[in-house]
Amino acid sequence: MALTVLQEAKPPFVPEGAHAMTIVIEYPPGDPGTPPHRHPGPAFGYVLEGEMVFELEGEPPRVVRAGEAFWEPGGDVIHYQDGNHRDDVPVRFTVTMLCEPGKPMVDLVTEDELRAKGWSRK
Repeated sequence: MALTVLQEAKPPFVPEGAHAMTIVIEYPPGDPGTPPHRHPGPAFGYVLEGEMVFELEGEPPRVVRAGEAFWEPGGDVIHYQDGNHRDDVPVRFTVTMLCEPGKPMVDLVTEDELRAKGWSRK
């Protein structure tokens, strides 16, 4: 047996009554991904194929490649980018989210809020 730790993180909170959801997301070459959004709880992911551009509020964008893990705290933190970094191959990644009952797993951020929070982008 081989065990490899990909990441360890202590999320700032777990929503009351949270349930876990694991999804697989696939974007074709060059796809910009989901528009800026939030998740009600923490999310933990792993890139299965390709390369993803990952940008959270307060952090510079970075590339997460196949075999690498990522996470985000959820709550009020804006997830600016999760698109395909490459224009020649698809990207496929899995995400496990701790979801708050009664709230959508993805909450898109309005243009007005993006303008207001522009200073928080690196």
